[in-house]
Amino acid sequence: MTMNNDTKPVHYVLYARKSSESEDRQVLSIDSQIDELKALALRNEFTIAETRFEAHSAKAPGRPVFNLMLDDIERGKVDGIVVWHPDRLSRNSMDTGRLIYLFDLGKLREIVTPGQIFRNTPNDKFLLNLLCSQAKLENDNKSINIKRGLKAKADRGIYPAPAPVGYLNDRATERGSRIIRKDPERFALVRRIFDTMLEGIYAPLQIMRMANRDWGFTMPNGKKLSRSTIYVILTRPFYCGRFEYPVGSGIWHKGIHEPIITEAEYDRIQRMLGRSGKPRPQTHYFAFTAMIKCAECGAYITAEEKTKHQKNGNVHHYTYYRCTKRKGLPCSQMPITEKKLADQIEERLRTIDLPKGFKTWGVRWLEKTDQQTTGYTAEALTNYEKELKQCDEKIDALIDMRAAQEITQDEFTRRRAAATAEKHRVEGLIAETEDRKKKWLTKADEILDFATAAPKKFAKGDIETRKKMLRKLGSNLLLNDRTLVISMEKPFVPLKIIAAEVKSIHKRLEPPETSEKSEDYEPLYAQNPVVLRGQDSDWEGGRGNGSFPVAEILKPRGFRERGASTSDV
Repeated sequence: MTMNNDTKPVHYVLYARKSSESEDRQVLSIDSQIDELKALALRNEFTIAETRFEAHSAKAPGRPVFNLMLDDIERGKVDGIVVWHPDRLSRNSMDTGRLIYLFDLGKLREIVTPGQIFRNTPNDKFLLNLLCSQAKLENDNKSINIKRGLKAKADRGIYPAPAPVGYLNDRATERGSRIIRKDPERFALVRRIFDTMLEGIYAPLQIMRMANRDWGFTMPNGKKLSRSTIYVILTRPFYCGRFEYPVGSGIWHKGIHEPIITEAEYDRIQRMLGRSGKPRPQTHYFAFTAMIKCAECGAYITAEEKTKHQKNGNVHHYTYYRCTKRKGLPCSQMPITEKKLADQIEERLRTIDLPKGFKTWGVRWLEKTDQQTTGYTAEALTNYEKELKQCDEKIDALIDMRAAQEITQDEFTRRRAAATAEKHRVEGLIAETEDRKKKWLTKADEILDFATAAPKKFAKGDIETRKKMLRKLGSNLLLNDRTLVISMEKPFVPLKIIAAEVKSIHKRLEPPETSEKSEDYEPLYAQNPVVLRGQDSDWEGGRGNGSFPVAEILKPRGFRERGASTSDV
């Protein structure tokens, strides 16, 4: 029986997998895999304790037999795997990570393939991870190529999906050029369904019963026509020669297949069913739909356009926002015009509006503050690196102790797992420390940029700009008695106080019809106890230390104890 670095024999489980997807068409069948692997075991004189196989794709986690096998490895029932190739084990990052982790814990000792043996060494684990990742890359690229091919077929008018009832996919032609052709058994029957509906005498369910009982209609799988299928047939544009691909994209193609009905007949049936006619592109877009809810009943606020014709011949167009009232609850809320709603949003933006010159100074101040926090960052990194070195030394010492048989395998596994977990924790702290300083500085810059001339940006912005600005301003948007209620995002709360103070500074300093000079304002910014929360400021009751309130909210906890002095800028 094969041994690895330990004297304890390895207990193997044979695992075979094959799915019905195209990825496995060139892979041996499960029986062939098992026969080849048993022959491999016989040649190498090791014993397979049990054999497991399944027919599932490895693209995503969730294979029951595979997961049960790994659970047995984790419980110590087996500690080796015999498999045809690493891509039989995993084509996704989660399963690959679990295999590597079992190696790290010492619970998985060997993975044996016809061409390679993977053991718990850095090189072997790296190679295993590389081969599984290569299998995932091939799958990802294959998916992209398939989507590209399907789009090309759709552009040529060939429906790139299973044919609807009444049609068949042509299997005779080569892949990529297969067209949709008439089903000789059902094409005429589907036409009869449309003709009966166009008579205007029978309802869809009556036609369904007639087709099943009197016409002998059966689906390709031998089942009868169902309620859902009759409505799919009557409402699907494919039957009049058009299809949407990808579904939901709004991109429509004229098919080269033979239509069963005309577009006029299709439109007429849709009207009979109480639906609109042929799909048409949306012509009306509204800035604040799908964002605001009714404060009374909780339903979403929708928008609609209204046209009013006056007796004097004037025509006025209005956009109203109103509750959809889809919750089944009574709602007394009245509609509001888009102009009044936009005015309320602009009014809220005015409370955080900052002059352009202030943003330039504020960013410079934040960068100065950031430089002074670098000392703390460097000190923290030095300490974490010392901890990381200690973790490595502890793991190396455990390996030496196990090699000298000073500790048992179980104690080694337990202590090494704890040391490895501590190492991963420290590595995470190092990465976080290096990254968080940059994040808060970037976020603070975004907040100041958003607040600079915010009302003007909103008033002049297009629909998408307005939507983004409202979403960024706050959450939990409610419309109550034609008043928009906004829970402003946390950084904007102190910004309201700062904006009011900055405007007061500008008003005191700037004489009428005089252009703004940022160098005149900057000393006043730096000396103001509200703009910079100094020792004389009681902003939110906090201690003053010359820090920037907005930046203080955004900073990670470890960076809130230090800031620049007002004399530095």
